Amino acid sequence: MGLFLAIVTALFFPGIIIRVKSRLSGRKGPGLMQPWKNIAVLLRKGSVISTVTSYIYGLAPVIYLSTIVCAILLIPCPGFPSLPGFEGDFVLFAYLLALGKFFFIIAAMDTGSSFEGMGASREALYSMLVEPAFFILFGTLALLTGHTSMEGIFGAFQFSGHNSFIIGFIGIYLLVQIAMIENSRMPVDDPKTHLELTMIHEVMILDYSGFDLALIHIGTSLKFAMYGLLVANLLIPSGWNPAAGLVLSFAIQVVFAGMIGLMESFRARKKLARNPQFIVTLSSIALVAFILVLLINFKMI
Repeated sequence: MGLFLAIVTALFFPGIIIRVKSRLSGRKGPGLMQPWKNIAVLLRKGSVISTVTSYIYGLAPVIYLSTIVCAILLIPCPGFPSLPGFEGDFVLFAYLLALGKFFFIIAAMDTGSSFEGMGASREALYSMLVEPAFFILFGTLALLTGHTSMEGIFGAFQFSGHNSFIIGFIGIYLLVQIAMIENSRMPVDDPKTHLELTMIHEVMILDYSGFDLALIHIGTSLKFAMYGLLVANLLIPSGWNPAAGLVLSFAIQVVFAGMIGLMESFRARKKLARNPQFIVTLSSIALVAFILVLLINFKMI
């Protein structure tokens, strides 16, 4: 059910972001489904592949999309269980995404382009720096709830006191920032920039076209919906009616997309030299939440 919700959400997510940014800049903007119309056009086109690339270049978009779909399957949907969930499944979740990112990075380097090599280097660095924040956050939630599976963590977490509110808000903030970094959005990257020297994600896909490029865009939309689903799981208490949980999850995803459009309208991209500092700060914030949970459980007294 989580995959179904992510797919439905992904149909509207990019359009909502673009629509909000257009309205806030005083433009009418494209229709809500325009990003998917562009993808439909790409799906009907053939791919132009450089003769200097290997089989890795053509395989990377398929692996990238497949790992995202497999990672979404591990996320429970409010009111519905996660069928393949198990103890410590958030570790597999993180490394499924890392596997897709790894193939994406080596595919960019496979082209032999210096620009794509720069983008791949930045992508690898940012992913490496943001990974501790993700693990510290889920380690904190696991320690607080006493569960190590995502279904158990989200099912046991409740906004029921001052401490849980603090941990919950820190968790939501970190998930939103991780989503922005992993999808190469503001403030670490600008998806609309055309300067190769400062691009990250966009410069990595310069050589892709047609069907392969469509797979990458589909994966990016699903990835945003995936992090929105994590936020929804953290916000919606367990025991809700499944239908109500689905509706509220979709509403949270819409608000999440609107927030991204709002932030990108009024938030400037950071200088490349400042990005590592900003990303490492997220791990520090997650560590503060972890220490707070240790104090709550009297582990440090």
